[in-house]
Parts: sequence; C-alpha cells; structure tokens
Amino acid sequence: MTGDKGLILLIEDEPQMRRFLRVTLQSNDYRLVETSSGQEGLAEAAMRNPDVVLLDLGLPDMDGIEVTRKLREWSEIPVIVISAREQEEDKIRALDAGADDYLTKPFGAGELLARMRVALRHRSLVQAGQREPVFVLGDLRVDFTDRHVYIRDKEIHLTPIEYRLLAVLVKNAGKVITHTQLLKEVWGPAYSGQTQYLRVYMTQLRRKLEADPARPRYLLNEPGVGYRLKIDAEREISST
Repeated sequence: MTGDKGLILLIEDEPQMRRFLRVTLQSNDYRLVETSSGQEGLAEAAMRNPDVVLLDLGLPDMDGIEVTRKLREWSEIPVIVISAREQEEDKIRALDAGADDYLTKPFGAGELLARMRVALRHRSLVQAGQREPVFVLGDLRVDFTDRHVYIRDKEIHLTPIEYRLLAVLVKNAGKVITHTQLLKEVWGPAYSGQTQYLRVYMTQLRRKLEADPARPRYLLNEPGVGYRLKIDAEREISST
C-alpha cells in the first residue's frame, strides 16, 4: 500500500461496515483513520485534516447530521454520508447541513470509490483556486470572466437566471445541491419553497446544453432531493 491517494476519516460504529470499508480503502491505496463516535470523529478531523470524511448518521453519541454541521463551522473537507436511512428527508437534511454526497447502504465498492474520486477532484480544484475563470468538462465550457457558455466551441445564449443556475452547479461540480440551496442562491431566500422554478429552468438548461435532454449527460436530477453537475473523475476536468 502506497498511501498516496489521500487520508480518509471513517466515522462509523458498525463493525461489519468498518471491515468492508477498511479492506476496500486500504486495498485501493487510501490511508484510513477509523472512529466510532461523532465526538471522536470531530476531534480526529481537527487533528488530522483528512481529504474525505465518510460519515454514518446513526452514531451512538450524536446524529451524523449534527457532526456535519459542527464540521462545517470550520472546515470544507468533503463529507460523504453513508447511511441505511433511505428517506428523501434524511438525504435533504444531510446535504443542507453541508454534506457533499449521500450513499445509501448497502452499496458497492465501485460506487463508493467513484464518489470519492469526484469529492477528491473537487477538493483539489478548490484548494488550487482553479474554479475560475474557465471551467471545462467534456464539450461544456463556462467562461466566468466573460459570462459565456459554450458547447463544442459554439456559444450558447443563456438568460441571466439560467446562467446563475448553471454557475452554482459548476462551482459545486460533482456535489448534490438540494432544491432549497439552489433556490436560495439563484432566486433568494424568499423563493426557497418554489421548486417549480427549478423544474422549468432545468428543463430549459438541458434543452440548450444537452445533446439528448431526455437522457442528460451533465445536469442530473437526484429525485426528491436536488441536482448535480455530473463529473467523471476519470475524465480530465480543467479550470484555467
């Protein structure tokens, strides 16, 4: 094991899940720190500054959503929730608290590793200050300086709201952004319950940016939760 892919903090109290994750992560050259309680996890996060936190919600001393809130008071470390809770409300609460992604147990090793690659890639771009002025993903290019958007080098005209919506998703590429978060950032806090606005404008964005709007490549819906700009961690994503 070379340990060169990053340090992962696992906050999980279920022994069987910890064994599964230990084997999966260490066999894929990740370093691992394990804790079984929220308080211990917060202390390890502060001391070690991990690259990704894998967080269960059902911890013995405190709910994982509260752990996320406390972590977000001082850190932007990517948090991937791993939980048996399947309700949309739990996913929304975790994401609104600051989690970057959510995996429902049981899940496969391949899916977990793919989500982690996305989180690590996003973190590296943020740390390097490379989210502006130009974002490139496949055929999509967003020039933040001139506020222009291109598909295969052809400029696409977006309305101001469409552009703001795309910009929020691009700056959080790979992360699930809840309906409430998007509405607050694009329209303002007074519109946090107006999910019909999102449906209308996401439909318009897909028509303009996707080769097949019915099967979007970039602008993905997380049913009942929100949207994400999908990035393939194996494909080069650049900001120059």
